[in-house]
Amino acid sequence: MVEIEVKIKVGPPGEAKRRLLAAGCVVEKERSVEADAFYDFSDGRLAAKNLALRLRTVRRRSWLTLKGPAHKSRSFKIREEFESEVRDPAAFRRVLKALGLRIVFQYRKRRTLFRQGRLRISLDETSVGNYVEIEGRRSDIVRFAGSLGYARKDFIVLDYVRMILDAGRKTEIS
Repeated sequence: MVEIEVKIKVGPPGEAKRRLLAAGCVVEKERSVEADAFYDFSDGRLAAKNLALRLRTVRRRSWLTLKGPAHKSRSFKIREEFESEVRDPAAFRRVLKALGLRIVFQYRKRRTLFRQGRLRISLDETSVGNYVEIEGRRSDIVRFAGSLGYARKDFIVLDYVRMILDAGRKTEIS
């Protein structure tokens, strides 16, 4: 599946949530902590191919995601993504280790999930700020962002790993 998304820096999470609800968003999943661990081989071969292998854990559920190289776009983050639920994350981590993969970066964030039509919207609280992440079709993203008072100039296409690294941290667990 191809994922198209943008991030927009926002103020306090309570205020951002009120704005999203006022814009017609419906809470799909209340605020929870997501722990993301990114894996690569010691020679960095996944990163060299612009691939990201992530194991995400939310409460007692986990998902493995492989993200492909980013497509060229100035306004949108566009990547092919494959995801599957992992029923036994501890055993799966042992499999990854046995294959020679190791954790190269990890962080946690607090996320509230919303829906608005075909859009999936996340309100993320991270160590590098609060963001609304909007995922869907480009035209829908632009229209919805506009309804919140944002334009393409406000779109951020970096992922949280890059943002955390750019802030001078090697790994982040909060």
